[in-house]
Amino acid sequence: MHFRPARIALLAAVLLPGATRAPAAEFYEGKTITLLVGSDVGGGFDAFARLLARQLGRAIPGQPAVIVENMPGAGGGIAAGYIWSKAPKDGTVIGALNPGGLLAPLFEGRGASYDTPKFQFLGSANASTRVCVARKTGRIKSYADAIRETIVVGAGAVGSASFDYGYLHRNVHNGNFKIVAGYKGSGDILLAMERGEIDATCGIDWSGLKALRAGADMFPLLKVSVHPDAELDAMNVPEASSFASNETNRAIGELVGSQQMFGRPYAVAPGVPAERVAILRAAFDGLMSNKQFAAEAALAGLAIDAANAASVEASVRAMYAAPAAIIEGARQAIRP
Repeated sequence: MHFRPARIALLAAVLLPGATRAPAAEFYEGKTITLLVGSDVGGGFDAFARLLARQLGRAIPGQPAVIVENMPGAGGGIAAGYIWSKAPKDGTVIGALNPGGLLAPLFEGRGASYDTPKFQFLGSANASTRVCVARKTGRIKSYADAIRETIVVGAGAVGSASFDYGYLHRNVHNGNFKIVAGYKGSGDILLAMERGEIDATCGIDWSGLKALRAGADMFPLLKVSVHPDAELDAMNVPEASSFASNETNRAIGELVGSQQMFGRPYAVAPGVPAERVAILRAAFDGLMSNKQFAAEAALAGLAIDAANAASVEASVRAMYAAPAAIIEGARQAIRP
C-alpha cells in the first residue's frame, strides 16, 4: 500500500523554503502524546493501541513519549466527544476512535456533540471482520441454532459494536436473540460467556478475538466482512447478508457493516495545524508498512490491513451520504 501524499506533505513541511525544521521536530521534542482509546482495557482495540504507542514516538520528529489512556463509554462516543471539544488542538492527543462512536451522529438519538466527517484522520490499522461467537463447549453449534431457538447474547453499552451488531442481527438477520446489555467491554462479555451466563456475543473483531486468551475457547457463528477472509471462508462461516429477508434489509446491513472499512481508525481534532497532522499521518503510515511492526503485531495475533487518511475520510463521507431511508432503517435496526 502506498502513502505518498502524507510523505510528500511531511517533506514539504520540513524542507520547503520558509518552512524550517523547527515547527516539526522542535514542537514534539520533549512532549508527550496521549493516545486516547475509546474502549476499555483488555480488548483487541486496546491491545493494538498499546502496540502502536510503543512504536509511534520513534517515528515522529523529536521522538515524543506516547502514553495510552482509556476513555470507554457510549461505544467510543465519550472519547470522540472529548477530542472534539476538550482535548488540546495542538497534535498531542490522538484518538483511537471506535467506528461505532464515529457513527453516533449518523444514527441520531445518542447525544453526539461532534461532526465525524470533520475529524482529521491519520488512517486505520485494519479493515475488520466482525463476528458472532459462541463457546466451543456451549449448546449453540451454528447460526441456524440461533434462529431456531432463543439464545442469550451479551452486549456492551448503547453504541458499542456488541450492542449494535447484536440488535442488527436480531432485527435484520433473523437472530432469535435475548440481548443482555450493559457489560463493560468485550473482556467482561467473554468472561460472562465462559461462566455460562450468556450463549454468544456479536460484533467482535475476528483478529482482535484471536489475540485474546478467551478467544481460544470461542468459535464464529456468523460474519460481517468487507474483504474476503480465507480463514473464516475455510470454516464455512456464513455471511450475515445471506439471512437478510429482502434487499432493503441487505442494504441496511451493508450500511452498518461499512464502518468495518475503518476497523481501527486514528484521528485528531479539527483545528490541529495541518503541518502537525501531516507529520502524524506520515508516522502512522510508516509504521503500518514497517515489516518489524507487522511482525510484532502478528506475534500478538493482531492483523494489519491498513488504510490511509484519504481512504478513511472517503469511507466516512460515503456512509454519511447514504440514502435517507437506509440511514433511518439502520437507526431502527440497531435499537431494542
